Amino acid sequence: MVFETVKLAFQAILRNSLRSFLTVLGIVIGVGAVIAMVTIGNGTAAKVSADLAKLGTNLLFVRPGQFGPGRATSDAKPFTFRDIEALRDQLHGVHAVAPIAQTSATVIAGSESRKTTVAGTDNAYLTTQNWTLSEGRAFFDGEIRAGRAACILGETVRDELFGGADALGRNIRVKNVSCEVIGILAPKGQSSFGTDQDDIVLMPLRAVQRRLIGNTDVGRINVSAEDGMETAKVQTDIERLLRERRNITSAKDDDFSVRDMKQVLETQTGTAKVLTGLLGAVAGVSLLVGGIGIMNIMLVSVTERTREIGIRLAIGAQESQVLMQFLVEAVVLSLLGGLIGILLGLGLAGLAAATMRLPFLVDPLIVVVAFLFSAAVGVVFGYFPARHAARLDPIEALRHE
Repeated sequence: MVFETVKLAFQAILRNSLRSFLTVLGIVIGVGAVIAMVTIGNGTAAKVSADLAKLGTNLLFVRPGQFGPGRATSDAKPFTFRDIEALRDQLHGVHAVAPIAQTSATVIAGSESRKTTVAGTDNAYLTTQNWTLSEGRAFFDGEIRAGRAACILGETVRDELFGGADALGRNIRVKNVSCEVIGILAPKGQSSFGTDQDDIVLMPLRAVQRRLIGNTDVGRINVSAEDGMETAKVQTDIERLLRERRNITSAKDDDFSVRDMKQVLETQTGTAKVLTGLLGAVAGVSLLVGGIGIMNIMLVSVTERTREIGIRLAIGAQESQVLMQFLVEAVVLSLLGGLIGILLGLGLAGLAAATMRLPFLVDPLIVVVAFLFSAAVGVVFGYFPARHAARLDPIEALRHE
């Protein structure tokens, strides 16, 4: 009985194949969009998490000024060498403290040039950023103390200035300062924010301060906590120490900010999930539109097949059998749309993942839910036309032209 009902449903669908395809198009678009959006969103969230994890979840960023809506940052005084020494000497559970003075400069080698970011720092920068060298060496202590013009190049800068040639031991000009290339950073690629992490030049902090910037300000501090140490406690200790050093009374707000990488990771991941949910909800509206289309076309089908229904009822078919016939037809239409939509959504998500270099992370639960939802759409929106067909008066139906 069930097999015959399904067979009749397929025959009715194939009899008007173009109309049937246009009917399920809303379901196809809805299911495909939901799966594609959720899959791309999952890949984006995973990429953000992976990129931030490269920096280390035990990393804290310390900056002068407060950042956020309505918060002034221009009057906050920068950090000094004594602040760095205090953080290194007085904090418990700290693995490394890296001072950073950053500027933008044009670097030149022969006839090639590139405008890039120049960061004045020391070897602790490599530790806090989880960065290794693919070639060469880090700074010597004497170079850091004296502020010697020694450079460690990011992969992008090395490729732009030297191509495939060996850069170690060569001299480049950073603005008007001649600088010896002593090392090459291992490539990290683009961050989740679209910035090229390899487009950077590292120099000793004093060299950048004296010869490029012209002051002794430290614009940022990276603090790496020891393994197993709670970063929240380290953050509290940093805030307490800096408030004391900057003479901030209890009645005043901090004139600096400390950001925990775990907080940044949670914020970015949460934002990606919220956006994925919103996009999925918007795409889900297409399923509702597709359901309305199925109900509309099933009502048309009932009108076209009124005499057929009348004959079935006249020769002994029960109302429940007629109801089941049209209901199964609506469900089959929805399931066909759901299957096509799943394939379309996975295909689009795979193409987007390959294009945007995202992980292709399929959520089986979303696929199952989308498929079951498409079936539910067929039941809900197919029931009214099916009930309408089952309640037709056989005599009136046979008179229908």
